[in-house]
Amino acid sequence: MSDTNAHPARKAALGFIFVTALMDVLSLGLMIPVLPSLVKEMAGGHTDAAAQWTAAFGMVWGTMQFFCSPILGMMSDRFGRRPVILISIFGLGIDYIFMALAPTLWWLFVGRIIHGVTAASFSAAGAYIADVTPEKGRAKAFGLIGAAWSVGFIAGPALGGLLGKIDLHLPFWVAAAMALLNWLYGLLVLPESLPPEKRIKRFDWSKANPVGSLKLLGSHPDLPRLGVVSFLMQLAHNAYPSVFVLYTGYRYGWDTAQIGLLMMLSGVLGVIVQALLIGPIVDRLKERGAVIVGLVCFVVSFAVFAFAPNGWIFASGLFVSAFAALIQPGLMGMMTKRVGPSEQGQLQGANSAIMGLTAIIGPALYGLSLAFAVRHEQTLHLPGLPLVIAGLLALGGLLVILSTRRARPLAVAEPGLDPAR
Repeated sequence: MSDTNAHPARKAALGFIFVTALMDVLSLGLMIPVLPSLVKEMAGGHTDAAAQWTAAFGMVWGTMQFFCSPILGMMSDRFGRRPVILISIFGLGIDYIFMALAPTLWWLFVGRIIHGVTAASFSAAGAYIADVTPEKGRAKAFGLIGAAWSVGFIAGPALGGLLGKIDLHLPFWVAAAMALLNWLYGLLVLPESLPPEKRIKRFDWSKANPVGSLKLLGSHPDLPRLGVVSFLMQLAHNAYPSVFVLYTGYRYGWDTAQIGLLMMLSGVLGVIVQALLIGPIVDRLKERGAVIVGLVCFVVSFAVFAFAPNGWIFASGLFVSAFAALIQPGLMGMMTKRVGPSEQGQLQGANSAIMGLTAIIGPALYGLSLAFAVRHEQTLHLPGLPLVIAGLLALGGLLVILSTRRARPLAVAEPGLDPAR
């Protein structure tokens, strides 16, 4: 295919992955305001029991991500990206129906297990981006996917809250419809991005488990350091969903409306950085420079959040933390250049496994540290302790990336493949 025809094909394929990410995150966002209420209702109205079940839901979801992301990533290396993405989206839609019909907490718990498995398709989606995007444009492409996440988490909870007022089960039905419509759209228009000659010859279970998948990070120059940066960054970021609401309510007395507005502001700022600024910044500073800037802003913003004496100063930190959106696209741009086409799925699986691991560790780390800080407020005087911990983790990531070489890696993936081939 000529370059003239290939470029629109790449744009169309990337557009579908953007829509897929947006629809998936919208459906995830729909659950945020209603799932705890539904759990509480099923737990007989007891807040303590609901909190325990909600924590269990979060941990099992992260566990499924940790174990299943490498499997789906390697499956996409063996059988192609298209079938893995489409089967996962279809499974996600069926799972939302399963949870909408859930009569008990255990039924809902099983639904969360299935959800953790099907949502692991992000590893195949990330590999698809690496397939269809030239090396120079990968950070920008991953930034657009990050923007889809931000938009989804702005609109999803708002829509879920409105639908939940009508019926707590209604958001699940809407999420199911979104996922199944997205599956149908992909079934009709999504081309394969990885041709047969670029695929691995056999599925290797020794590499498809989390430990085996993570071994990939030690098999190429600089990947171990970049994997450490990814882990520290994602674990630091986990402070937001873990303690943001509880911390701001305790420290500044914010109600749900104020917290909602701040979350919306954070999402809007993230979209601006991811959709409009990542490309120019990466063009000027390259991926490594963008990651360094993002981590510096991450460290500074956590310091503001932890020590801000009032809510206005805390809110000002959001304008700094928005530039942390540079980190993940820059990292993905650096990492995808260091492996070949047949390893992109395994790489994305390893990254998703890291995300799942931090989703298991983060809630306990930050929840327990906040509880400790509140219990010892009279002597410690540091309710922002969990945010201090997150800032130190981000600082560790900054020190590691500064030790990563600038030189071009030895193993370089081929530039964007034509998905229409």
